[in-house]
Amino acid sequence: MGGRKIRVGIIGANVGYGWTPRSHAPAIAEMPEIEFSAVCTSRKETAKESADAYGVPLAFSNHKEMLDKTDLDVVAVVVRVPKHYDLAMDVLKAGKNIYTEWPLGANLKEAEEMTHLAKEKGLLTMVGLQSRAAPIFLYLRDLIHEGHIGEVLSANMRQFSSGVLSRPPGRTWQKDVELGATTLTIPFGHSIDALCMCLGEFASVSGKVSTKVPQWHEQETNRMVQVSSPDTVMITGILESGTAVSAHVSAIPYHGSGYRFEIYGREGTLVVTSNDAPSTGSSKLWDGQPNGTDLVELEVPETYTKVPSSVPSGAPFNIAQLWDRFAEGIKTNTEVEPNFSTALTRHKLLDAIQKSSNTGITQKL
Repeated sequence: MGGRKIRVGIIGANVGYGWTPRSHAPAIAEMPEIEFSAVCTSRKETAKESADAYGVPLAFSNHKEMLDKTDLDVVAVVVRVPKHYDLAMDVLKAGKNIYTEWPLGANLKEAEEMTHLAKEKGLLTMVGLQSRAAPIFLYLRDLIHEGHIGEVLSANMRQFSSGVLSRPPGRTWQKDVELGATTLTIPFGHSIDALCMCLGEFASVSGKVSTKVPQWHEQETNRMVQVSSPDTVMITGILESGTAVSAHVSAIPYHGSGYRFEIYGREGTLVVTSNDAPSTGSSKLWDGQPNGTDLVELEVPETYTKVPSSVPSGAPFNIAQLWDRFAEGIKTNTEVEPNFSTALTRHKLLDAIQKSSNTGITQKL
């Protein structure tokens, strides 16, 4: 591929809302190895508006037309979860490398079929589990693997986010569990994936998944909507390494305490804290040694940051880190993580947690 830039097309590139204007567009704009080449939205007017806003030469209102008429190196599917499957399958059938937001599919079956087709076609894939590219978690994983706290005995992760009682009309579609955008799949899914990246996969898990707030107030329309999506996830489990793990993630009404991930080793303790979700917000890393009385903040080495300093902080940063990794994978025709196989492993864990909640039986993985 030489020195040519990686050409990216985004399905779901509306400039007015969604993850593209919040993260992908500002991230890609600062990446010297990547060219934002095409946008696709559901209407010609919004496609042109988005192309003009992003400075992109090609605009489409039909994704199949974009796939047929462009020579893109990779296509990103950045839409609501229920649309991931159909759009991603079309991208794969067209023989294009693909980036898809997390969760990969609305359920395990969709994720399995998408992963199978990508492997059958021999295509490179990436999924938006962006904590896997976050410098703080890359450093944390290395510290653990290098024995900084010795044998890892136990770990606890908890995350409490405010705002479960009320939502704008554009987000109340998430009320239906079948559509796949829930506290289990998104906040919990992202955070448990970071835990597994650092500590390894689960051998067994028990869980309780529940809906504590069965109605949401829809802002602007001032109506109440019935909710089947879970807002509370609690698990205990044993990792393949033997480490004991507990986790509790909830969407609560007010004054959420944020995120805290504690790792207890035979020779010390490591803790990650964030006032927000660690996948999209800033985090801090703390170290506790046997002869110390307080946790001490650790600075993450700059070597873990792979993107230009001009990339905005917040949501775009870890997305840029993913794009940097994927661009290198495409140039060298090398599979990189997090890919569809990574996502399928995570979907299987979430499915096991839900089965445990439904049956009351610990699930083996």
